[in-house]
Amino acid sequence: MTSMKASFEASFLHPRYWTTWLWLGLWRLVSFLPYRLLLVIGKIIGLFLYSLPTHRKHIAATNLRVCYPELDLKAQNALLKANFLSMGIALMEVGMAWWWSKKRLAPLLSIEGIEHLDRPADKSILLLGMHFTTLEIAAAALNSVIELDGMYKAHKNPVYEFVQLKGRLNQSVKGCRLLERNNMRSTMKSLTSGRILWYLPDQDYGLRQALYAPFFGIPAATVYATARFAAKTDAAVVPVTFTRLAGARGYKITLQPALKDFPTGDDLADTTRINVIIEAQIRQQPEQYLWVHRRFKNQPNAEQDIYDKSYIKEQ
Repeated sequence: MTSMKASFEASFLHPRYWTTWLWLGLWRLVSFLPYRLLLVIGKIIGLFLYSLPTHRKHIAATNLRVCYPELDLKAQNALLKANFLSMGIALMEVGMAWWWSKKRLAPLLSIEGIEHLDRPADKSILLLGMHFTTLEIAAAALNSVIELDGMYKAHKNPVYEFVQLKGRLNQSVKGCRLLERNNMRSTMKSLTSGRILWYLPDQDYGLRQALYAPFFGIPAATVYATARFAAKTDAAVVPVTFTRLAGARGYKITLQPALKDFPTGDDLADTTRINVIIEAQIRQQPEQYLWVHRRFKNQPNAEQDIYDKSYIKEQ
């Protein structure tokens, strides 16, 4: 099983990448500012992004309207604005995750439920993660205290990819590995060798190896791999959540008890249970979830497009 590594290449110095290097350099300089100031800058960036009529803003607004129909339009827009502020902060957190030292990051982290990772040496754990805006800082936090394997998708820009991969390995304790997301062989090998694998099944990855399970009461194409992995490897499934605390108090990692009586062998029941767990966590901190993803892009009725502007008007 091969872990991805960051390797510098002479081609990265080509003039076509100078703009990339410039932005990355500025980003790194900003990351050295005090944490409270980074939060302020992040909110300003988020407010600016919120003011733009972008496609991603439309996607987020649509997700909130179909997932929170009990809220009136004013409340939905307030939640949308808070979500964009959170995404702006997330940009600052990427810099923190990539370039801060462990010593500087550690005081901002608190962990609850670490005992739920206790297991026999040959027993693997599938950490059930979720796509919150805190994802990058969450990865740095987990890697700094737990030896685990994570799924990874390379960036198309090779310079950005080099810096991103190097940054993601920055906080890692010895033994942490990044595995290519679509490499099922590496995934299975991780789970059959007593490792801890961080896995996030809460996005629409298409209909291959997925089924429709309710998510906020809406059919959502959901991979059933969580249950399949657990069944084939006897791995314990441990939900993990990551919360950005109010008042610049940092972050809380919460490891929950391993799921009992899981999997059952019923893919729909097992996948629905995973969605229920994820939905419950989102409802606790909806402004921190990554709503800009088209979670409902595939629907049982192929002609129905939730993200078409006419769909919302008809509801």
